[in-house]
Amino acid sequence: MKLGIVPFWKGYDRKVVLRTAQLAEDLGYHSIWIPEAWSYEQFQLLTEIAIHTKRLGLATGIANVFSRSAGLLAMSAATLDEISEGRAILGLGTSGKKVVENFHGFPYDKPLTRLRETIGILRTLWKGERLTPEQSTLADLRHFKLEMTPTRSDIPIYVASLQHKAINEIGRSADGWVPTFWPFEHFDAGVEWIAEGAREVGRDASEVEIAPFLAVVPFDDVDFARSMIKPLVSFYIGGMGTYYHALFCRFGFQENADLVRDLYNSGDRKRAAAAVSDELIDAIAICGPAEHCREKLAEWQAHGMGMGLVNLPQGAPYEMLEGALKAIAPAR
Repeated sequence: MKLGIVPFWKGYDRKVVLRTAQLAEDLGYHSIWIPEAWSYEQFQLLTEIAIHTKRLGLATGIANVFSRSAGLLAMSAATLDEISEGRAILGLGTSGKKVVENFHGFPYDKPLTRLRETIGILRTLWKGERLTPEQSTLADLRHFKLEMTPTRSDIPIYVASLQHKAINEIGRSADGWVPTFWPFEHFDAGVEWIAEGAREVGRDASEVEIAPFLAVVPFDDVDFARSMIKPLVSFYIGGMGTYYHALFCRFGFQENADLVRDLYNSGDRKRAAAAVSDELIDAIAICGPAEHCREKLAEWQAHGMGMGLVNLPQGAPYEMLEGALKAIAPAR
């Protein structure tokens, strides 16, 4: 079982996360995926963790392709990879219109094209090759190359996507797919979309790892464990645009998703969270005693999960994080 850990971007405590990263390394976890929204900057946090660990993978979870140019992403990832002696993983995504336009001030224009061209530019620069004008329809590229030699020319790229065309693109060019809140029994739908893209370029789709973000709450009180996740799910349904609402509708949860969205948008956030059904939580998260959680992780693995990215409870004290990580620690 390969597991990574993911702190939540709000209520972020640097010292607690660093201590948790060191514990995760000792327990055999694969990687830590540092988020970025409108709080801390992720590459500096990953560098701090790199300096205090030796084996733990260091991933952006997720860097958006609008707020940094492709060239800057290439430099940042290559620098982190050198400092960490080859442990960097670049998680990429397109984010959303509200964040890109209202926080970063960039037009949310042609997100899939930007994602595709960014990946191509990254691969070129890490190989030590020069850019060509033909590589981008969105920028006037010239014949630059990196004036440093990356530790690796093949830094892994994982893409967080929910839409059909974007998931096709993962099959063409990425190393991993990071589905968020995607019901695990329906991973096969995303896998088929990956395969469609892979076939177009003569690639083996099995090379793409499925690495979902998921909450695992190993508490004996199942209702309490679910209640810890429901506010976050209601936020994603009601406050993160239409993506997650559409995702849940696609896989049979439309009535519940509509109810949660309407309550959230009316301003009744407490009722919105309470309205998230147990069935929806159990489709996208794992709650219950530690043994149950380990069994469910194996079930997720049987449905195609290559690496689980376990979300840490928001604002939880270190002692709670320590207990949770120990309860589901992967075998070394």
